[in-house]
Amino acid sequence: MGRSPSFCGVILAAGESTRMGRDKALLPWPVDGSTADETFLSSAIRLFSPQVDIVLVVAGRNERDLAPIIYAQGASLVVNPDPARGQFSSLQAGLHEVLNRGRDAAMITLVDRPPVQPATLQFLMDEFERILAHSIWAVVPEFQGKHGHPILAGREMIEAFLRAPATANAREIQHANQARIAYVPVDDPFAAANIDTPDQYAALPVPTA
Repeated sequence: MGRSPSFCGVILAAGESTRMGRDKALLPWPVDGSTADETFLSSAIRLFSPQVDIVLVVAGRNERDLAPIIYAQGASLVVNPDPARGQFSSLQAGLHEVLNRGRDAAMITLVDRPPVQPATLQFLMDEFERILAHSIWAVVPEFQGKHGHPILAGREMIEAFLRAPATANAREIQHANQARIAYVPVDDPFAAANIDTPDQYAALPVPTA
């Protein structure tokens, strides 16, 4: 039996948030503000932190705005020097740093959505560990037929992302390696949430304890 993977958290937060009108990383979470000073970004860091010793946040032109939250939560900042190239360039920047930090696996999420429940993340980690010996490179959560995040990627999947040209996108790479990916149903709507507009944000349910 192979050794357990050494995970590093990666949060992609370099987007311009043009449709939202303000940086989605800084949106209060929960929506009603019942948890003081929590944001999508801080909540994502807090989700990953108990499971890893390194959380990387990839920022772009919003570096100065995000840095105080990143450092206050004990995470590390990675800057995409040219975020206009798109989200895939941020993914590659984060994954390069994963390997530079000596890790061989990553849990990857987007900052523009509420974090999944801790139990969901633990379930995905358990599934990744369980099927690691079966030539599986990644675990992707699925809610009601929609693929989502966080994605748990092993070394082979990381290298596949990094070998791709900067003009590619993550979906293309996943599709090309579909036989190596386990799509795991989860009972967590936030796994497949897609929050792009103020109306979508306002419609989010407030999580219960």
